[in-house]
Amino acid sequence: MGLANYITAILNFAAFLCSIPIIAAGIWFAQKPDNVCIHLFRWPVIVLGFLILLVSLAGFVGACFYKKTLLAFYLCCMAILIALLLILLVFAFVVTRPDGSYDVPGKGYKEYRVDGYSSWLRSRIVDSKSWNKIRACLADTDVCPKLNQQYITVDQFFAAHLSPLQARCCKPPTACGYNFVNPTVWTNPTNPTGDPDCYLWSNDQTQLCYNCKSCRAGLLGNLRSEWRKVNITLIVAVVVLICVYVIACSALKNAQTEDLFRRYKQGWI
Repeated sequence: MGLANYITAILNFAAFLCSIPIIAAGIWFAQKPDNVCIHLFRWPVIVLGFLILLVSLAGFVGACFYKKTLLAFYLCCMAILIALLLILLVFAFVVTRPDGSYDVPGKGYKEYRVDGYSSWLRSRIVDSKSWNKIRACLADTDVCPKLNQQYITVDQFFAAHLSPLQARCCKPPTACGYNFVNPTVWTNPTNPTGDPDCYLWSNDQTQLCYNCKSCRAGLLGNLRSEWRKVNITLIVAVVVLICVYVIACSALKNAQTEDLFRRYKQGWI
């Protein structure tokens, strides 16, 4: 195996290693409680990660044994996968750019408005048919129950940095003026007209604010936050993959040139 093929094999192994954090980021994203309930967002990153892994292995084998068909397959497929990763990145940035959060005076957490998020995200979450299934799924998770173990006093709770989902699904809106009993039990609102969701709040632990519009905003806030974290991994991975691909193309071109020169030399001799 020539030097150029060695370089190509090493580069393909580097691409293989790049697929691991992509898959890990996809698995992390998919196992989050909100994404468990929204199947649409669970698989794109994982699928792309596994495809990059398989294509990189094909390129590695092709470089080690100088299989031109496998190398051509690698170059073609990797270009497509890099393009898909770039499209996914741009799309994710566009749909997660709007931020529906706003500060709550005297609280460590923020609250969220549905209309502050992109119309694409809202159409996938706020639709009533979709929400009925999502709401039932969220009620079966430990997102809200675990708050009762983490925060005992009202001061602890109000100083907590709650996730968007916890801040909007597990408690009533702050504007309602409910009195704290524990993180998921609130009584005697002082301003029940302060928010339309005030009347939807329930101390029934299977209901809470899962029927509230604010809970939908919290779910959108969680999705936005998690996608932003995944995007950091994807940006690093796609930059490395592009560099690897460009160098691999150059190495393969040099290998072909060396092969052609060797054939010409043998023919001349």
